[in-house]
Amino acid sequence: MKTLEWRGRKIAYEEYGVPNGEPVLFCHGWPSSRTMARLTEAAARDLGVRIVSPDRPGNCASEFCAGRTLLDWPEVVARLGEQLGVARWRVLGISGGAPYAFATAWAQPAQTRAVAVVSGAPPIADLEDHDELLTLYRWMLALHARRPQLLRKLFHVARPFVRMRSPVRLRPLLLRLLQPCDADVLRDSQAFEACFESARQAWRGSVEGVIADAEIYARPWGFRLEEIRVPVRLWHGTKDRTFSYRLSERLSTRLPNCTLQLVENAGHYSLPIRNMHEILADLLAA
Repeated sequence: MKTLEWRGRKIAYEEYGVPNGEPVLFCHGWPSSRTMARLTEAAARDLGVRIVSPDRPGNCASEFCAGRTLLDWPEVVARLGEQLGVARWRVLGISGGAPYAFATAWAQPAQTRAVAVVSGAPPIADLEDHDELLTLYRWMLALHARRPQLLRKLFHVARPFVRMRSPVRLRPLLLRLLQPCDADVLRDSQAFEACFESARQAWRGSVEGVIADAEIYARPWGFRLEEIRVPVRLWHGTKDRTFSYRLSERLSTRLPNCTLQLVENAGHYSLPIRNMHEILADLLAA
Protein backbone atom coordinates (compact mmCIF):
# COMPACT_ATOMS: atom_id res chain seq x y z
CA MET A 1 0.00 0.00 0.00
CA LYS A 2 1.14 3.51 -0.87
CA THR A 3 -0.29 6.79 0.40
CA LEU A 4 -0.59 10.47 -0.44
CA GLU A 5 -1.82 13.49 1.50
CA TRP A 6 -5.02 15.30 0.50
CA ARG A 7 -6.48 18.06 2.66
CA GLY A 8 -4.49 16.71 5.59
CA ARG A 9 -5.88 13.21 5.13
CA LYS A 10 -4.24 9.99 4.03
CA ILE A 11 -5.37 8.52 0.73
CA ALA A 12 -4.24 4.94 0.09
CA TYR A 13 -3.56 3.56 -3.35
CA GLU A 14 -2.16 0.47 -5.03
CA GLU A 15 -0.44 -0.12 -8.36
CA TYR A 16 -0.82 -3.07 -10.71
CA GLY A 17 0.52 -4.02 -14.12
CA VAL A 18 3.76 -2.52 -15.47
CA PRO A 19 5.45 0.18 -13.32
CA ASN A 20 6.56 2.28 -16.30
CA GLY A 21 3.60 1.49 -18.51
CA GLU A 22 0.83 3.69 -19.90
CA PRO A 23 -0.92 5.14 -16.81
CA VAL A 24 -4.56 4.24 -16.20
CA LEU A 25 -6.47 5.52 -13.19
CA PHE A 26 -8.79 2.84 -11.79
CA CYS A 27 -12.03 3.93 -10.10
CA HIS A 28 -13.37 1.08 -7.96
CA GLY A 29 -17.02 0.16 -7.45
CA TRP A 30 -19.29 0.38 -4.40
CA PRO A 31 -18.91 -0.82 -1.79
CA SER A 32 -15.35 -1.60 -2.74
CA SER A 33 -11.75 -0.51 -2.46
CA ARG A 34 -8.45 -0.21 -4.29
CA THR A 35 -7.78 -3.96 -4.48
CA MET A 36 -10.67 -4.40 -6.91
CA ALA A 37 -8.09 -3.41 -9.54
CA ARG A 38 -6.59 -6.90 -9.23
CA LEU A 39 -9.08 -7.70 -11.99
CA THR A 40 -6.81 -5.79 -14.37
CA GLU A 41 -3.47 -7.37 -13.40
CA ALA A 42 -3.01 -9.95 -16.17
CA ALA A 43 -4.34 -7.75 -18.97
CA ALA A 44 -2.36 -4.73 -17.74
CA ARG A 45 0.90 -6.68 -17.75
CA ASP A 46 0.21 -8.06 -21.19
CA LEU A 47 -0.60 -4.63 -22.63
CA GLY A 48 2.10 -2.66 -20.84
CA VAL A 49 -0.31 -0.68 -18.66
CA ARG A 50 0.32 0.90 -15.25
CA ILE A 51 -2.84 0.72 -13.17
CA VAL A 52 -3.11 3.18 -10.28
CA SER A 53 -6.03 2.41 -7.97
CA PRO A 54 -6.84 4.71 -5.00
CA ASP A 55 -9.30 4.10 -2.18
CA ARG A 56 -11.88 6.84 -2.03
CA PRO A 57 -11.94 8.84 1.24
CA GLY A 58 -13.43 6.76 4.04
CA ASN A 59 -13.06 3.51 2.10
CA CYS A 60 -10.65 0.83 3.32
CA ALA A 61 -7.33 2.54 4.23
CA SER A 62 -8.18 6.10 3.10
CA GLU A 63 -9.20 8.48 5.86
CA PHE A 64 -12.76 9.71 6.10
CA CYS A 65 -13.63 13.22 4.89
CA ALA A 66 -16.97 14.51 6.17
CA GLY A 67 -19.09 16.40 3.68
CA ARG A 68 -17.14 15.43 0.58
CA THR A 69 -18.85 15.58 -2.79
CA LEU A 70 -18.28 13.91 -6.11
CA LEU A 71 -16.55 17.03 -7.42
CA ASP A 72 -13.88 16.74 -4.71
CA TRP A 73 -12.59 13.63 -6.46
CA PRO A 74 -10.75 15.34 -9.36
CA GLU A 75 -8.70 17.20 -6.73
CA VAL A 76 -7.60 13.83 -5.30
CA VAL A 77 -6.71 12.68 -8.81
CA ALA A 78 -4.70 15.83 -9.47
CA ARG A 79 -2.78 15.36 -6.23
CA LEU A 80 -2.10 11.73 -7.11
CA GLY A 81 -0.86 12.70 -10.57
CA GLU A 82 1.51 15.27 -9.07
CA GLN A 83 2.96 12.73 -6.64
CA LEU A 84 3.46 10.10 -9.34
CA GLY A 85 4.64 12.48 -12.05
CA VAL A 86 1.72 11.57 -14.31
CA ALA A 87 0.62 14.48 -16.51
CA ARG A 88 -2.12 12.66 -18.41
CA TRP A 89 -4.21 9.58 -17.60
CA ARG A 90 -6.59 7.22 -19.15
CA VAL A 91 -9.41 6.44 -16.71
CA LEU A 92 -11.23 3.16 -16.09
CA GLY A 93 -14.36 3.11 -13.93
CA ILE A 94 -16.11 -0.12 -12.92
CA SER A 95 -19.74 -0.10 -11.71
CA GLY A 96 -19.91 2.51 -8.92
CA GLY A 97 -16.64 3.98 -10.16
CA ALA A 98 -18.48 5.46 -13.15
CA PRO A 99 -19.43 8.83 -11.60
CA TYR A 100 -15.83 9.31 -10.43
CA ALA A 101 -14.47 8.52 -13.89
CA PHE A 102 -16.89 10.96 -15.51
CA ALA A 103 -16.14 13.66 -12.92
CA THR A 104 -12.41 13.32 -13.62
CA ALA A 105 -12.97 13.69 -17.37
CA TRP A 106 -15.28 16.68 -16.90
CA ALA A 107 -13.01 18.55 -14.48
CA GLN A 108 -9.68 17.64 -16.09
CA PRO A 109 -10.17 17.32 -19.87
CA ALA A 110 -6.56 18.29 -20.63
CA GLN A 111 -5.25 15.62 -18.26
CA THR A 112 -7.66 12.86 -19.34
CA ARG A 113 -6.87 11.06 -22.59
CA ALA A 114 -9.94 8.82 -22.60
CA VAL A 115 -12.42 7.10 -20.30
CA ALA A 116 -13.81 3.57 -20.19
CA VAL A 117 -16.83 2.83 -18.02
CA VAL A 118 -17.81 -0.81 -17.48
CA SER A 119 -21.17 -1.90 -16.02
CA GLY A 120 -21.45 1.69 -14.90
CA ALA A 121 -23.79 3.38 -12.43
CA PRO A 122 -25.94 6.06 -14.10
CA PRO A 123 -26.75 9.55 -12.73
CA ILE A 124 -29.50 8.25 -10.44
CA ALA A 125 -30.84 11.72 -9.60
CA ASP A 126 -31.63 12.19 -13.31
CA LEU A 127 -33.76 9.05 -13.56
CA GLU A 128 -37.53 9.38 -13.83
CA ASP A 129 -37.94 6.00 -12.13
CA HIS A 130 -35.71 3.30 -10.66
CA ASP A 131 -37.18 0.29 -12.43
CA GLU A 132 -33.91 -0.53 -14.21
CA LEU A 133 -31.85 -0.70 -11.01
CA LEU A 134 -31.18 -3.69 -8.77
CA THR A 135 -34.08 -4.28 -6.38
CA LEU A 136 -31.82 -3.74 -3.35
CA TYR A 137 -30.81 -0.33 -4.70
CA ARG A 138 -34.45 0.60 -5.25
CA TRP A 139 -35.20 -0.21 -1.60
CA MET A 140 -32.20 1.79 -0.43
CA LEU A 141 -33.17 4.82 -2.51
CA ALA A 142 -36.74 4.68 -1.17
CA LEU A 143 -35.47 4.58 2.42
CA HIS A 144 -32.99 7.37 1.69
CA ALA A 145 -35.83 9.56 0.46
CA ARG A 146 -38.31 8.75 3.24
CA ARG A 147 -36.40 7.54 6.28
CA PRO A 148 -32.69 8.34 5.86
CA GLN A 149 -31.84 7.80 9.53
CA LEU A 150 -33.29 4.31 9.41
CA LEU A 151 -31.15 3.53 6.38
CA ARG A 152 -28.05 4.74 8.23
CA LYS A 153 -28.91 2.49 11.18
CA LEU A 154 -29.29 -0.48 8.85
CA PHE A 155 -25.82 0.18 7.44
CA HIS A 156 -24.40 0.12 10.96
CA VAL A 157 -26.29 -3.09 11.77
CA ALA A 158 -25.00 -4.75 8.60
CA ARG A 159 -21.36 -3.80 9.10
CA PRO A 160 -20.31 -6.54 11.59
CA PHE A 161 -21.57 -9.19 9.16
CA VAL A 162 -20.36 -7.86 5.82
CA ARG A 163 -16.90 -6.99 7.14
CA MET A 164 -16.26 -10.65 8.03
CA ARG A 165 -14.41 -12.88 5.63
CA SER A 166 -16.81 -15.54 4.40
CA PRO A 167 -15.55 -19.13 4.63
CA VAL A 168 -14.66 -20.67 1.28
CA ARG A 169 -17.20 -23.44 1.85
CA LEU A 170 -20.00 -20.84 1.96
CA ARG A 171 -19.13 -19.19 -1.34
CA PRO A 172 -21.32 -21.51 -3.42
CA LEU A 173 -24.32 -20.33 -1.37
CA LEU A 174 -23.52 -16.71 -2.20
CA LEU A 175 -23.04 -17.51 -5.88
CA ARG A 176 -26.51 -19.05 -6.02
CA LEU A 177 -27.90 -15.56 -5.55
CA LEU A 178 -26.31 -14.48 -8.83
CA GLN A 179 -27.31 -15.28 -12.36
CA PRO A 180 -25.31 -18.06 -14.05
CA CYS A 181 -23.04 -15.87 -16.19
CA ASP A 182 -21.79 -14.02 -13.10
CA ALA A 183 -21.65 -17.06 -10.83
CA ASP A 184 -19.54 -18.96 -13.39
CA VAL A 185 -16.72 -16.39 -13.46
CA LEU A 186 -16.77 -15.86 -9.70
CA ARG A 187 -16.05 -19.52 -9.02
CA ASP A 188 -12.48 -18.54 -9.80
CA SER A 189 -10.99 -17.66 -6.41
CA GLN A 190 -8.91 -14.73 -7.70
CA ALA A 191 -11.93 -13.12 -9.35
CA PHE A 192 -14.02 -13.70 -6.23
CA GLU A 193 -11.38 -12.12 -4.01
CA ALA A 194 -11.01 -9.10 -6.29
CA CYS A 195 -14.74 -8.41 -6.18
CA PHE A 196 -15.85 -9.45 -2.70
CA GLU A 197 -12.71 -9.11 -0.61
CA SER A 198 -12.35 -5.54 -1.86
CA ALA A 199 -15.92 -4.90 -0.70
CA ARG A 200 -15.22 -6.39 2.72
CA GLN A 201 -12.19 -4.14 3.09
CA ALA A 202 -14.34 -1.09 2.37
CA TRP A 203 -16.66 -2.01 5.24
CA ARG A 204 -13.73 -2.66 7.55
CA GLY A 205 -12.34 0.79 6.83
CA SER A 206 -15.36 2.87 7.85
CA VAL A 207 -19.10 2.45 7.75
CA GLU A 208 -19.36 6.23 7.45
CA GLY A 209 -17.19 6.08 4.33
CA VAL A 210 -19.47 3.48 2.76
CA ILE A 211 -22.52 5.58 3.65
CA ALA A 212 -20.96 8.78 2.29
CA ASP A 213 -20.19 7.03 -0.98
CA ALA A 214 -23.77 5.74 -1.20
CA GLU A 215 -25.24 9.19 -0.54
CA ILE A 216 -23.17 10.69 -3.35
CA TYR A 217 -24.81 8.32 -5.86
CA ALA A 218 -28.26 9.60 -4.89
CA ARG A 219 -27.36 13.26 -5.44
CA PRO A 220 -26.94 15.25 -8.67
CA TRP A 221 -23.40 14.89 -9.94
CA GLY A 222 -22.83 18.63 -10.31
CA PHE A 223 -22.06 18.68 -14.03
CA ARG A 224 -23.69 17.77 -17.32
CA LEU A 225 -22.61 14.70 -19.26
CA GLU A 226 -23.02 16.76 -22.43
CA GLU A 227 -20.02 18.82 -21.30
CA ILE A 228 -17.59 15.87 -21.36
CA ARG A 229 -15.49 16.18 -24.50
CA VAL A 230 -12.90 13.43 -24.05
CA PRO A 231 -13.46 10.05 -25.75
CA VAL A 232 -15.69 7.75 -23.70
CA ARG A 233 -16.09 4.01 -24.09
CA LEU A 234 -19.19 2.53 -22.46
CA TRP A 235 -19.27 -1.24 -21.90
CA HIS A 236 -22.37 -2.98 -20.64
CA GLY A 237 -23.64 -6.54 -20.52
CA THR A 238 -27.11 -7.34 -21.76
CA LYS A 239 -27.64 -9.60 -18.70
CA ASP A 240 -26.66 -6.94 -16.15
CA ARG A 241 -29.28 -6.89 -13.37
CA THR A 242 -27.56 -4.26 -11.22
CA PHE A 243 -27.85 -1.50 -13.82
CA SER A 244 -29.80 -2.34 -16.96
CA TYR A 245 -27.92 -1.98 -20.23
CA ARG A 246 -30.72 0.34 -21.37
CA LEU A 247 -29.37 2.93 -18.94
CA SER A 248 -26.05 2.91 -20.79
CA GLU A 249 -27.86 3.13 -24.11
CA ARG A 250 -29.51 6.35 -23.01
CA LEU A 251 -26.33 7.62 -21.37
CA SER A 252 -24.41 7.18 -24.62
CA THR A 253 -26.71 9.62 -26.41
CA ARG A 254 -25.77 12.37 -23.95
CA LEU A 255 -22.00 12.05 -24.34
CA PRO A 256 -20.60 13.96 -27.34
CA ASN A 257 -17.71 11.56 -28.04
CA CYS A 258 -18.94 8.13 -27.01
CA THR A 259 -18.80 4.55 -28.25
CA LEU A 260 -21.19 2.02 -26.71
CA GLN A 261 -20.25 -1.64 -26.63
CA LEU A 262 -23.06 -3.98 -25.56
CA VAL A 263 -21.84 -7.50 -24.80
CA GLU A 264 -24.42 -10.24 -25.26
CA ASN A 265 -25.03 -12.61 -22.34
CA ALA A 266 -22.60 -10.73 -20.08
CA GLY A 267 -23.55 -9.77 -16.52
CA HIS A 268 -22.44 -7.15 -14.04
CA TYR A 269 -19.42 -9.17 -12.88
CA SER A 270 -18.70 -11.37 -15.85
CA LEU A 271 -18.22 -8.45 -18.26
CA PRO A 272 -15.16 -6.86 -16.60
CA ILE A 273 -13.69 -10.21 -15.58
CA ARG A 274 -13.93 -11.91 -18.97
CA ASN A 275 -13.36 -8.87 -21.18
CA MET A 276 -10.72 -6.87 -19.32
CA HIS A 277 -8.03 -7.40 -21.96
CA GLU A 278 -10.35 -6.14 -24.69
CA ILE A 279 -11.54 -3.23 -22.54
CA LEU A 280 -8.03 -2.05 -21.72
CA ALA A 281 -6.82 -2.49 -25.31
CA ASP A 282 -9.74 -0.42 -26.56
CA LEU A 283 -9.04 2.26 -23.92
CA LEU A 284 -5.44 2.49 -25.09
CA ALA A 285 -6.59 2.93 -28.68
CA ALA A 286 -9.14 5.63 -27.83
